[in-house]
Amino acid sequence: MSGTMHHKILCFGSLNIDHVYSVDHFVAKGETLSSQKLETFTGGKGLNQSVALARAGAETYHAGAIGPDGSFLLDMMKEAGVHTDYVTMIPDVHTGHAIIQRDKEGDNCILLYGGTNQLITKEQADSVLNHFSAGDYLVLQNEINQLPYIVEKAHVLGMTIVLNPSPMNEKVLQLPLDEIDIFLLNEVEAGQILGSHVSEGRELAAALRERFPNATVVLTLGGDGSVCVCSDGTFFQPAYKTHVADTTAAGDTYTGYFLASLLHGSSVANSMKAASAAASIACSRKGAAPSIPVEAEVTAFLNAQDS
Repeated sequence: MSGTMHHKILCFGSLNIDHVYSVDHFVAKGETLSSQKLETFTGGKGLNQSVALARAGAETYHAGAIGPDGSFLLDMMKEAGVHTDYVTMIPDVHTGHAIIQRDKEGDNCILLYGGTNQLITKEQADSVLNHFSAGDYLVLQNEINQLPYIVEKAHVLGMTIVLNPSPMNEKVLQLPLDEIDIFLLNEVEAGQILGSHVSEGRELAAALRERFPNATVVLTLGGDGSVCVCSDGTFFQPAYKTHVADTTAAGDTYTGYFLASLLHGSSVANSMKAASAAASIACSRKGAAPSIPVEAEVTAFLNAQDS
């Protein structure tokens, strides 16, 4: 990735404390299950994507909210190179957190508690967005409140709005989706937005682009790679093979590296390549944000693939 970035990128999103329980299998209804291990990590889709953006070399600003128990999240983000001045501390409220079960195959299921992530105010949104302008990027997920207001205000400012509609629910469908410039999502999320039972990735991506003809659509397909439909055409990137230790932040890593590469002036195809490599590295490591590679690791990985 080379070139000079002229625009800033703001991730207005969640900050979570991840409690990860290692289990033989996911707990079933009525079942009491012992876990072999408990680990605590920094997490939240917003935090993960900010860390991925910063580690990929983008000038990254994070906006959100934490409680007194979440100060270590800011320390970790600063260490990764994220600007955290726009994160609000709310006393007497728990930081958002996740209870994650991780099974022997490295798959996970997640229970979220919103906490301070659900206490974003319009006043905070106004004061943060006033520091950004046309051409700057805004990255959003679905783990904070006030999303419709934030999207509308950013649209008026002329920002490039990126949406990762995860976790997917009816709130996403209430957003002004026509104002989204880049969708980064998986097949389940795309199908739910479309209300479609089309199961094949490329068809889903094409259908979503047809619904939102001015948007760039990037669809991640897990082990099958990723596909992008945009004004330049349709691009496919295979996934890089890796030993999977934990898939928790793979999608967030892909998002961060794809956007940072675009901001650096890379083509869509090369941005997908870098994102796929970064996600592959993240899958081979445990934890969410701690698993996200730095830019030099991704460059070395790609060089090794090409040699």
